[in-house]
Amino acid sequence: MNPFSYARAGDTAEALQLGAASSSAYLGGGTNLVDLMRETIARPATLVDVTGLSDTIEEIDGGGILIGAAVRNTALAEHRAIRTRYPMLTRAILAGASPQIRNMATVGGNLLQRTRCVYFYDTAGSRCNKRAPGTGCDALEGFNRNHAILGASRMCVATHPSDMCVALAALDATVHLQGARGARKLPFTGLHRLPGDHPEIDSVLEPGELITAVELPALPFAKTSTYRKVRDRASYAFALVSVAAALQLDGDRIADVRIAFGGVAHKPWRALKAEAVLRNGPATAQAFRAAAIVELADARPLRDNSFKVELATRTLIAVLGDLAGVAA
Repeated sequence: MNPFSYARAGDTAEALQLGAASSSAYLGGGTNLVDLMRETIARPATLVDVTGLSDTIEEIDGGGILIGAAVRNTALAEHRAIRTRYPMLTRAILAGASPQIRNMATVGGNLLQRTRCVYFYDTAGSRCNKRAPGTGCDALEGFNRNHAILGASRMCVATHPSDMCVALAALDATVHLQGARGARKLPFTGLHRLPGDHPEIDSVLEPGELITAVELPALPFAKTSTYRKVRDRASYAFALVSVAAALQLDGDRIADVRIAFGGVAHKPWRALKAEAVLRNGPATAQAFRAAAIVELADARPLRDNSFKVELATRTLIAVLGDLAGVAA
């Protein structure tokens, strides 16, 4: 770990001032950033502690909820309004990490955590365009069982590791940002980037820009929602495939639906094509499979992960079947 200085921000203005330097990094719970520093992947000269800022969960006009970026994952998962009105989010958080990590990790930090690709972390012997741009991607021909099947490029096939972010993508969340040019809001699905030619750039955040909150819209049918994570072991592990879904039925037909996949792409993958196929259609296992096939038609599996296409299909069928009360 390289030497660094530490500063605790008293308010957002001070955080932005301290974080303006290109060598600064914002520190939340540190559950990912500190690991990256130990591995010398991240080398900030200054850590700006923002854990004392925006740590509340508030009801807002219109029936939505505003979640401060410094809210701990445990507090968010246990909040009554989240558990009752957005159960997929609680389930995603609880699936995402051990209790010890959830007690430390913050919402803002969760959004900005970096991939857990083994080649990204292997600083001694692996080529990784995300870690060292222009060096190559050893995952393309290496062990790529856990890697992306959607939205990847020849530069990078890593997946986004967050469970919480998959639920937030499905819920049409909005990210509140504060930077040198003032405040702005982004749709959650626009926060993270696909790799393209620059996989080292994870998000559309401007230099020094700070996440201050995440807004959940009023979405009444989100009460009928869930999150399912398929992984190699039941204990703390990253998703091979995950599905966040909410379903609104009108009799035996689907009035509205929200779906996002995790473990399949460089960012949480909002399944807009599948939603379009399902909306106003029958709530049947056959319809669920047809929607999955349409969404996954552009999948480009690698040597070791072609199973993810069928796994994602079956997981979506099972999740929607549970929500609709339909046998898979």
